[in-house]
Order: sequence, then structure tokens, then C-alpha cells
Amino acid sequence: MNAIILTAVWGVLMMLAGAFVKSKSTPKYLAIAGAVLALVVNCMEMNTGMPLLNIEDKNMLATNSMNLTFINIALGCTLLYFLLNGRDIEKVGEHVSEYFALIFFVLCGIGLIATFNTLLILFIGIEIVSIPLYILTGSDKRNLKSNEAALKYFLMGSFSTGIMLLGIAFLYGGSETGSFYIANIISGSAPMPPMIAIGLVLLLISMAFKVSAAPFHFWTPDVYDGSPTVFTSFMATVVKAAAFFAFVRLFENAFGSLQAQWQKLIVVLIVATLLIGNLTAVFQQSVKRMLAYSSIAQAGFMLFAVFALNGLAKEGLVLYAAAYSLASIGLFAILTRMNDYTIDGFNGLGQHQPVLALTATVFLLSLTGIPLTAGFMSKFYMLQAAIHTGKQMWLVIFAVLCAAISAYYYFRVIQAMYFKDSNADSVPVETSSVSTAFKVLLIVTAVLIIAIGLFPSLITDWLYF
Repeated sequence: MNAIILTAVWGVLMMLAGAFVKSKSTPKYLAIAGAVLALVVNCMEMNTGMPLLNIEDKNMLATNSMNLTFINIALGCTLLYFLLNGRDIEKVGEHVSEYFALIFFVLCGIGLIATFNTLLILFIGIEIVSIPLYILTGSDKRNLKSNEAALKYFLMGSFSTGIMLLGIAFLYGGSETGSFYIANIISGSAPMPPMIAIGLVLLLISMAFKVSAAPFHFWTPDVYDGSPTVFTSFMATVVKAAAFFAFVRLFENAFGSLQAQWQKLIVVLIVATLLIGNLTAVFQQSVKRMLAYSSIAQAGFMLFAVFALNGLAKEGLVLYAAAYSLASIGLFAILTRMNDYTIDGFNGLGQHQPVLALTATVFLLSLTGIPLTAGFMSKFYMLQAAIHTGKQMWLVIFAVLCAAISAYYYFRVIQAMYFKDSNADSVPVETSSVSTAFKVLLIVTAVLIIAIGLFPSLITDWLYF
């Protein structure tokens, strides 16, 4: 509750600041202060169990250690995102304060979809997340790819929202209690009534679109590639993790008693997402587009949390949210400073910018799932959660094989940085664009990834606080 209120208020303050503050650098510091404050008040709510403002929500929101932990991760990763990319956000356009305001509104929506207790709040939260993202995607008005990406994202997003509303209508109509509360949709474990089954499938399709799971992933590469890189970083990390958290919360609380009846649908999504995401990423020459397809493959692993719906799955989900967000935010921050987004553009980076190359290697190893990194532990928890269900054991083997495929396209970037020479007439990154503070932040991010990989309890213990 604290984070929801504060991020909404701070978003309004950022909009007002845009009218009175003329400096392009000041909004960055205001945004960092807002992220720190939101993180502090959310930690206070976790420690005391009481929000600062006791607002009657009619049980439409439900806070517990898990969703407060996830909100902490989302706010912490957003703070890191502001620190690493604040200067790059200033370069997108003239409306810097408004860009930060939109991000705070997204965070408000994330707070809602992390704590929703009714289908109406889920819908409202997803819309509060989506609408600012449509604007941020098309914020580079001089770039036709950005305009195209925004239009495609808006049209596809609106279509998926319509499917969600239709699913909610079927669930409301098919519910014995006629309630939007997720705990009252299903009673018992009898075969699903037809209207409930239709509503479940429609919500599954809508949520699969939001998390870019195949075969509903088709919007992702073009939108991520066309958006300004600095905003792609936020969309592909914090927002995607939040959508998965809502996915798990919805299916656990609304349809958990009927898991055996819809679990095979999740298996189909996992197989398609892992296969399509990894195979298409192999053939990409643009690192930005490769990361877009790899985010689809990462979604396949996160779907194991929906498949399993047990304690290990919840631990794995918060671990994955932290590991994937940290590694991707760091990697995109480096990418924004590259002169060339192709794999060949990384040639010789280890020689010209050894700190950037070393930290990028750690991020890529984590995304691959190499031991001693947070990415390995998050994948391990997901696969272990699937094993504990005792079902579809072949799916675990398939996921491991797909992780091996991902090593190919991630290691191509590492090979380019250390084993290929850059062109004689150009350098991968201009020295003036890489400050000492930026390098220190990258090192801190890499250390965090290794620390979480060695001690995953740094994250998972919060769930039992």
C-alpha cells in the first residue's frame, strides 16, 4: 500500500516538476530520491505490517511477505535503472521529467498487480502499467521505428486487454457467487463449468501476451527493437517480472484447486516459448534484437513457476525477477553506450573498455545460467520446483537443452569482446560516454549477481520475514 500511494504521488510531482524545472538533469535526481523513498516506506511496511495510510480497500488488495518482497525487488531494480540510465533518459527528448513520471506510474501499476485480490484491480493495474509504456515506446518521435513500435504495441496491447475483459466477464458469469474476488471464483476441484473454462483460457492467452510467451510473443522483437534502448531495458526487466508475478498470483489463488486440468496448457506454452525464443535468438546479428528474443526464452523458464505453483516456484520466481532484472539492466546500460548494436560492434571491447567487458561477461553468464551467478540459482530453483511436482519430467530435460542452446548466442558476444579486434578506424565505445561512476555501478551490479548466486537466501529469506 505504501509503495502504491507514494509512486502515484511522486509521478504527479514529477509531472509538475516538468512545468517549473528547466534543467534536464534535475528530474533524474528527483526520480532517484523518489525511488529511494518508495523503497524505504515499502521496507517499513514489511517490517511493521502496517501501512503509513490506513485506507479501506474493501479487501481488494492483499499484502503479504511475498508481494512486498517482489515490490522491494522491483523498486530496487528501478533505482539501479535510474542510476545507470538517468543520463540516457535525458537524451531521448525534451520531456525528461514526464518520462520519469510515466515510469513512476508504471511502478504504481506494478504495486497493484502484485497485491490484487480481485479481477478488477488486476485489470486496472495492468492498464496503469501498459498505457505509460505505449507512450515511452514512441517517445523518440524522430525515429520511424519507434513510432511503428508504439503503434504495434498499442494495437496488440489493446487487443489482449479486450481478451482479458472477455475472460473476466465469463468468470464472473460462471462463478456460483457472482464475485470478482479471485478466491471466490472456484469452489472445490470438480470439473470446470464451461464458462469458467472459457474464462480461464482467455485469461491465460491475455497473460501469455503480457509476458511475451509463445505463440503470443510476436509483438516483442519489433517493440523492443524499435523502442529507445533505455526504455527497452525497463520494459524487458521490471515490467516483465511484474507480469509474471501477477500470472502466478492469479492462477494460484483463482485456479489453484483445478491445476491438474489446466497444467498441460502451461506445458505447451513452456515448450513453444523455450523453443521459439532460443532458436530465433541464434540467428540474430543485432544484440538488441537478440536480447529481445532471449527475453522470450527467459519467459519460458519463468513459466515453470505457473506450472509448479509450490514453495520452490515462489522462491524461484523472486530469485528470477532479481537475477534477470539485474543482468539485463546492466547489459542494456552498456548497450546504450555502444556505437554499433550488432555483435561485431562488440569486437575488441575487452581491450578498449575492460571494465565494461568484464561486467558484461558476468551479465551474459548469469543470463545463460552458469554456476556461481544468480541466473544459475534462479533456473535451478525453477527446475527443482518442476521436479517436485513429479509430473512431466521430460520437460525439465528439454529446458536444460534449451539453456545449452542459449549459451551459443550469449557466448558469441563474449567471443566478440575478447577474441576479435575492432575496426582500426572506430572504437566500440567512446571514452567520453563512460564515466567512473558508471563503471562503479556496473561493478556493484555484477557483484550483486555473484552474491545472490552464492547466497540465494539473501532474497528468499525475505519471503518468510
